Parts: sequence; C-alpha cells; structure tokens
Amino acid sequence: MIDVTVVHLVRHGEVDNPSGELYGRQPGFHLTDLGREMAGSVRDFFRGHDVRAVISSPLERAIETATPTAHLFDLEISTDANLIEAGNNFEGINVNRNRWILASPKFWPWYINPFRPSWGEPYTDIAARMTNAVRSGLAAARGGEAVLVSHQLPIWTLRSFVEGRSLAHDPRRRQCALCSVTSLTFQGTSLVAVDYAEPAAELLARARDITPGISAADENRGD
Repeated sequence: MIDVTVVHLVRHGEVDNPSGELYGRQPGFHLTDLGREMAGSVRDFFRGHDVRAVISSPLERAIETATPTAHLFDLEISTDANLIEAGNNFEGINVNRNRWILASPKFWPWYINPFRPSWGEPYTDIAARMTNAVRSGLAAARGGEAVLVSHQLPIWTLRSFVEGRSLAHDPRRRQCALCSVTSLTFQGTSLVAVDYAEPAAELLARARDITPGISAADENRGD
C-alpha cells in the first residue's frame, strides 16, 4: 500500500509591528497577544491529526506560531532555513502608509524586472527552497502529517508553483491569511491534492497584516 502523507504549510500569526514596516527577515518581531491566540487556533485545528513533525522558519514569529502545536503532540520544533521569509530590498520601510514612496527615483533600479522580481529574492528560488522544505517534511512524517510554519510569500509562491500558475502575481490576491493552513496531500511522493483552511478565521477581523491578501484582516499602515 502506498503511504499517504500530508504536509501542512502554516503561515505565522499576527505580528507586533506598530511601525507598520515591511519586517522581512529582521529578527525581533514577535507575535501579538492576538497572534498567540491565532497559534492556539492552529493547535486546536490539528487535534486528532497524526502530526509527526513540526518544522519552522527560524524567525521568532514562526517558531512562536509552531510552539502550541508542537506541545500538543509532544514534539520538538525543528527549524529549516528553507522556510524563511523571502528576501526583499524594501525591508525596514513602511510601504503601506504612503505608496508614493515607491516612486522615489532611488528605487527605480529595483524595478527592472517585476516578474523576477528584481527588488527581492527571485520567485523561482523561493519555489525551489520551499520544495526542498516540503521534501524534508515528507521524509520526516512519512505516512502521517508534518506541520511546516513559514510566511505568506513563500507559501503562496509554492502553491502557485504546484498548481501551475504564474509565480508573478498581485499581492492583493494572495489567499494566505494569518495562521492559515495550506495542505499538500501526497500518495508516496506524488502530490494528489491541495487544500486551504483558516483556523483563525474568527480572529482575522481584529487583526492587522502588512499584506492581508484576500483575508478579512486590516492592512497594517503603522500607528
């Protein structure tokens, strides 16, 4: 019989980011109280599941999101750099408060190729490393389930890749809410299904998010 394994890609919860900056890979950004409540909703979503591995991006907000689920299953959290946030030249800048800042001539060299994109980590590189992370999760939880905690752009890029869509996209159309779960089901090593759920759906209307996508969260423009 062929093993059925599910690799769940979980986005982290709401981040304490009063400045509204694009925090990217910067250390020191933790979950808010609401974000921790969201992480608890993820834990409750997985009750009764056969979770055999919990693997996280090395950034604090991802590890904090993974912790309740790891505790539920009495598992240690492994970290995988392949799950880290995408690199972005706009890191540290509040791009939501005033969109006109993006028109500054100093940023023009970054716009040479928006389909790559030239202002950050190439989509193809993101898809490749996330594919490697999923392979690691598949190996760690063969015949069961793995929970991988990552970030919106890496998760959405991988989903676009496996569903055969263009990797270049409008961030406002991403379906990857805070603490959402994108689930990849494999028979052996063959992907047979992609599913999406929002365990923290009831909390999203109270949340702020740098890139809400199509979720119910408000756009974080800073205090």
